[in-house]
Amino acid sequence: MKEERYFYVPNAASSDVLPPEEAAHAVRVLRLSAGDEVCLMDGCGSFYKALISQADKHGCKYEIKERAEQVRCWSGHLHLAIAPTKMNERMEWLAEKATEIGFDELSFLDCRFSERKVMKTERIERIVVSAMKQSRKAWKPQVNVMCKFDEFVRQPRTGRKYIAHCYEEIERKYLYEELQRRGEADDDIIVLVGPEGDFSIDEVRLAMDNGYVPVTLGSSRLRTETAGLSAVMMMQLVNSKEKMKGEK
Repeated sequence: MKEERYFYVPNAASSDVLPPEEAAHAVRVLRLSAGDEVCLMDGCGSFYKALISQADKHGCKYEIKERAEQVRCWSGHLHLAIAPTKMNERMEWLAEKATEIGFDELSFLDCRFSERKVMKTERIERIVVSAMKQSRKAWKPQVNVMCKFDEFVRQPRTGRKYIAHCYEEIERKYLYEELQRRGEADDDIIVLVGPEGDFSIDEVRLAMDNGYVPVTLGSSRLRTETAGLSAVMMMQLVNSKEKMKGEK
């Protein structure tokens, strides 16, 4: 079976040209030529079967033959907000794996104990796009610039809101059980994950004052990126449409 070639084209329906980076991959790496079939993904829920009409050093053009709207395999809007680690590679790994699992939004938090105060998202965006293509996801997760923790938690948000922390003196519930117990399966969900040194206790209390429920991700002490991926997996499992079909 001939392998399908996927390309991310945000405005696929209204354009006929691959973006420069995708065009370079198509022409220089894959050596595509006029008449070759490709699959385009717009990151907003649609795939497009297309034929290459021109492929040379000037760019790569296509003609759309068929549009196929996809069905998201989970409900609600799944949002992870996390304090980035000192080593950027660990956040890149998280972004890649979370995209493969499936989620909708990634935010970076500047916390009191944050190891990294500046986060450049350009490379994260590229990694997310690559993971989206590799895992055949029709929706591209939104990647947000870094935000001060206090500003972030004060922003009005709908759905279920959680903050994962390790303070014994503040009662916590197990996130997975809490997700199963509360709200509707198609609710929006946001989970906050702190830096290696955890959120400050004042940050946890501020989040609670703004409607965030304190939770634990389990009995193990997890690295920041592992905690973030665990939170995404729990959100995905609870809001999975496959799970909901099995419960009917």
